[in-house]
Amino acid sequence: MKKFAIALAAATLFSACSVSAENTSTNHQTPTGTLLVGNKGEDTLSFIDLASGREIARRDTGKNPHEVAISPDGQLAAIVSYGAEHIDIFDIAAHEKIETIALTPGKSPHGIVWLDDGRIVASTEGSDSITIVSPPSGEEQSRSVSQIATGQKGSHMVVVTPDKSRAFVSNMQSGTVSVLDLIKGSKIKDLPAGTEPEGMAITPDGKTIWVADRRGDTLRIFDAVSLNEVATLKTGKFPIRVAISPDGKTAVTSNLGDGALGLFDVETRQPKGTITVSGTQEAAQVTILFSSDGSRLYAAETGLNRIAEIDMIEGKLIGRLTGGTNGDGLGIADIVGTAKTN
Repeated sequence: MKKFAIALAAATLFSACSVSAENTSTNHQTPTGTLLVGNKGEDTLSFIDLASGREIARRDTGKNPHEVAISPDGQLAAIVSYGAEHIDIFDIAAHEKIETIALTPGKSPHGIVWLDDGRIVASTEGSDSITIVSPPSGEEQSRSVSQIATGQKGSHMVVVTPDKSRAFVSNMQSGTVSVLDLIKGSKIKDLPAGTEPEGMAITPDGKTIWVADRRGDTLRIFDAVSLNEVATLKTGKFPIRVAISPDGKTAVTSNLGDGALGLFDVETRQPKGTITVSGTQEAAQVTILFSSDGSRLYAAETGLNRIAEIDMIEGKLIGRLTGGTNGDGLGIADIVGTAKTN
């Protein structure tokens, strides 16, 4: 199989194989750190040692956990509880919950971003808003919570520009993306984004926002400054998530409908290949996440209770990791603790 880097200009379909989690490519270093998986089917958070591929801890969360965010210093993880209206904070090395943050009046939190200034931003779908949580302060290490309304329905995922001036929120039921001013605390405008926009990603330079219309099987690209739509690309079936590689060169869609990954060149805005993962919608492939160096990508096969590990250099599936029931939200931290599974 040709190197993935050589195949940038071709829309090549890579064949995939299913192997054990311990079977990794001999051409690359063994991954390190901890993969965190929100298991929405059993209200837990799994801690998986990437070096061994084994789950080393599993801890209770609030009801129906979804997306995961890692703190700027890499020591903590935040996971939303979609059915409990709060965020749980975990010490990653200790594998223990250390704080629960109530988001009232924000309801049904889903997407989450932990900013480098310590604030946590979550989309609160049940209240048509985003909720902003301040860093802890004072002797009591208390936090303040505020909201910015989208005025749209199904405010599901959120991304924030690198300068922290704007947030973009996909509104599934309204078919829009809301642009919010994080400095003034107000909405700028709503962008038409197809039939049912859900997955979103922002390029590392903050210049473009990539939005997946899962019902329309399209990927829409918006200029983050002018807010103009600059391109619309055809995707595979039911693109439910989007991720941008750390080097900003490749956009990837997670296509739930065909159990595959769609690859797109960020600069040329052209398709450049497909990687088959399960090849079936029964896997319910949802969240995708790049490793920090971009050499690997992890895809939550939520319907099969496992996480696929893809070598992005070779462009192929190299293993699968096992966590809890209906694992979906993903996060990666550089550190690994020593606690054992309950």
